[in-house]
Amino acid sequence: MFELGADHQEFRALVREFAADQVAPHVATWDEQAYFPVELVPQLGDLGLFGLVVPEAFGGSLEHSDGGAFTSLCIAIEELGYVDQSIGITLSAGVGLGINPILTYGTPEQKERWLPDLVAGRALAGFGLTEPEAGSDAGGTRTRATLEGEQWVVNGSKAFITNSGTSITSVTTVTARTGVSADGKPEISAIMIPNGTAGFRVEPGYRKLGWHISDTHGLAFEDCRVPAENLLGERGAGFKQFLKTLDDGRIAISALALGCIRRMLDECVAYSSSRMAFGRPIAVNQGVSFPIADLAVMADTGTLLTYRAAWLKDEYEAGRRSVDEVKKAASVAKLYTSEAAMAATRIATQVFGGNGFMEEYPIARFYRDAKILEVGEGTSEVQRMVLGRLLGLPQA
Repeated sequence: MFELGADHQEFRALVREFAADQVAPHVATWDEQAYFPVELVPQLGDLGLFGLVVPEAFGGSLEHSDGGAFTSLCIAIEELGYVDQSIGITLSAGVGLGINPILTYGTPEQKERWLPDLVAGRALAGFGLTEPEAGSDAGGTRTRATLEGEQWVVNGSKAFITNSGTSITSVTTVTARTGVSADGKPEISAIMIPNGTAGFRVEPGYRKLGWHISDTHGLAFEDCRVPAENLLGERGAGFKQFLKTLDDGRIAISALALGCIRRMLDECVAYSSSRMAFGRPIAVNQGVSFPIADLAVMADTGTLLTYRAAWLKDEYEAGRRSVDEVKKAASVAKLYTSEAAMAATRIATQVFGGNGFMEEYPIARFYRDAKILEVGEGTSEVQRMVLGRLLGLPQA
């Protein structure tokens, strides 16, 4: 029988208590006001959540993870996402898109400069991949970076970048064309641009369907100059680097979606057991109980897929599994749980009836928040394309 170990269960209880005490009482107000609670970020840092996959040398706790660091991160994202999806994605993006690229590809100097504050929750970092005309087609990046002497000169724009415009955002890593490779394809590299750099403009926050609490901005670069040593990783390796970043992010999104599914299940069980109609709880009706039973199946399936993928990621870091195994498990988990989360919020809205349409209940917020799970970190269509390739199906 699959189950998480005692250490992971204790860690889950710790994060669950924090989310219930420090997040749950405020999320309705934060969501209504589209307020990003910057004061919460250091608390997440104090709890050690930003440092789960980071070595002690930079303030993390990787050495104490007993080989299950990424699984712990997924547990934290799931538990925060159970209370509010925006808070879950703040952690997910803070680690997966902010910290991990620097940790994985950064020089010792880059790691020493940026990681301690990011791990402690004193700062956040963003990752600028998506552009107005380059989303799923990430290779269509139009942002350009030209090396002039000892400086990169960056021009272009990015769209939908999480954690990029907060008052504590310290740096954003962006992908840019830095030339043409030997095969004639665009050379894509990753360059770190400190927030506040001349020529780097953070656009006003988006008005979004969901994730109202999450910080999301467009970014613009106009003759933005940074030192040549701000190149992250190898020149021309940006495409390969962000593909690996997306594999990790897909498992994290799966954990976030799982939190949503579990919350919808619990809300529906409680509501249908107490809501009376015709003198009895509405749960006695099969039209109500059957879809709730489907939610239980979604929750169990999502748990198995998410934590299998997280386990494979931890095993890969230990040298015992392959990249393709992680990539396939990540796409399977992300595809299933994101679509199941959308279905779960639809079921919950139906179970709650008119109350499910009201903002006084959490169902409406989760309904709004769920849709992006099918889009971010690779759409459902992209996941099916990835799986088709991994299955060896003929490609166009």
